[in-house]
Amino acid sequence: MKIEELHLLLSAALEKTRITVPPETALWACAKDQLAMARAYESDGTTFAGRGDMVNALAGFFYAFGWLHFGCAYGTLITDMPIPPCPFIRPCRRLPGAVSGKLTEKSSRYERLLTTASASVTCAPDPSTPAYLLAARTLQVAYASACQGRWFLEMKREEDALAHFSYGHGWLDAGVRAGLFTIHAHREIFTVD
Repeated sequence: MKIEELHLLLSAALEKTRITVPPETALWACAKDQLAMARAYESDGTTFAGRGDMVNALAGFFYAFGWLHFGCAYGTLITDMPIPPCPFIRPCRRLPGAVSGKLTEKSSRYERLLTTASASVTCAPDPSTPAYLLAARTLQVAYASACQGRWFLEMKREEDALAHFSYGHGWLDAGVRAGLFTIHAHREIFTVD
């Protein structure tokens, strides 16, 4: 998938996304946060793309999708589209060779970031509660994204690797902000404080 197509898919999804919970409630604050973060990273990705920085644009758009999909899974956001948008329907289009050094560095750094982040949290809800199920699902998404990303690195598909690492970290970061996890190490890599 071209970055331009990814951007259009994300923009269309965000335009049709709304908050599902009543205003001025705790869940409304979470939903507002999730939507704001998805929009902020869509905006950042747009800025990067406008400057020709497709590596950071790619990372920003997939991170935004992670926040959006987490919010939909949490039930605080809904996208009024016939089929929920999936950024992984096609492989990422290869970026120009001129950015290969930056792409290699960024995908390696984001792999370490996601691995470190996943190991730095524990599920906060009691295992007998529904909230625990979402926390466990969020960790599954993070772990699956890390595994997919590593596989793509082995296949020399660094664009797809970066996409998976960014997406997984978006999910995990959103879960932390929603209160589903206790941070026991590396607090600075999460969007808290």
